[in-house]
Amino acid sequence: MDKKLKFGIIGTGNIFAKAHLEPLLRHEEVEITAICDINLSKAENIAVAHGIKHVYRDYEEMLKNHPGLDAIDICTPNYLHSPISIAALEAGFHVFCEKPDAVSHTEAQQMAAAAAQAGKLLMVMRNNRFAAASQYLKRYIEEGHAGELYTGRCGWLRRRGIPGKGGWFTTKELSGGGPLIDLGVHFIDLSLWLMGNPKPVAVTGATYTKFADNALSDSIHSDFGEKQEKGIFDVEDLAAGFIRFDNGASLQLEFSWASNINEELNFVELRGTKAGASIRNGELQISTETAGQLADLTPVLKETGLLSNHGKHLYHFIDCLQHRAKPINTPEQGVDMIRILSALYESAASGREVRL
Repeated sequence: MDKKLKFGIIGTGNIFAKAHLEPLLRHEEVEITAICDINLSKAENIAVAHGIKHVYRDYEEMLKNHPGLDAIDICTPNYLHSPISIAALEAGFHVFCEKPDAVSHTEAQQMAAAAAQAGKLLMVMRNNRFAAASQYLKRYIEEGHAGELYTGRCGWLRRRGIPGKGGWFTTKELSGGGPLIDLGVHFIDLSLWLMGNPKPVAVTGATYTKFADNALSDSIHSDFGEKQEKGIFDVEDLAAGFIRFDNGASLQLEFSWASNINEELNFVELRGTKAGASIRNGELQISTETAGQLADLTPVLKETGLLSNHGKHLYHFIDCLQHRAKPINTPEQGVDMIRILSALYESAASGREVRL
């Protein structure tokens, strides 16, 4: 076994409890030795339940007083991702951070610069790259079967799935925005990764807030965050847009927490000169031509092991720290992602295309 890695956790909300905790506890090369949350009792309860030795309320205190750590796992509200990541990198720790990378393009650049300066690994959650359908399609494309990928669509649409209504999710100062920054980072990233990470050159966006006063819920995703009665709701509940890339390719997008649609749907659709492909709610379909005829292919895919896609990405991070793998995503890709999201919000506010 390689070196035992000591992890410190900052932020113990739902995303940590539901997606990070169990994979880290299971990994034989990981020891969670410190945990931090502004809600100290929440951190203490997790520490007692899982034998975690050191508990903190202040992340700066943890970074200063716990030098034996190797890596920090950040699961806080969005606005804290950048400052905590930078502080951890400057303190000499590797960093894994929940998405989105940051709430502004400037902050994302500062994170990338801090990682380069420190010579430490900075990785932000891109769990959808690890789904079986995504991995298969990436290989299919790289082997040339799709031809030139020139356009596509992506989105995540919920009927009534506003997370933590009235809390930090719906407070722009804390979250950076609504479903565009919450959900868009997932499937815009997956689309760009499959397309070979072309550079964005222009975007057009539109945002809408139509369900701030609607209390209905039908999605498990509305359980994320902590709801606040009479709290703030100053973000969009739907965003739509269009991205142009330096190679001439384009991407349409639509993300909503609440829409009058039949059922919840997340998807990536790509059009290539040899084949097109769609992943809809995790199901992959390929549309192509074989033996002179149109053909629809449905690959037989099996998810390997018991790990969630979040867990797979955490394990990939560990493999990179142990020098068994090269990072699947880079801070520079995160800078491009936040540049896109920021420009889409700017375009929505101005009603005009934004050049990048």
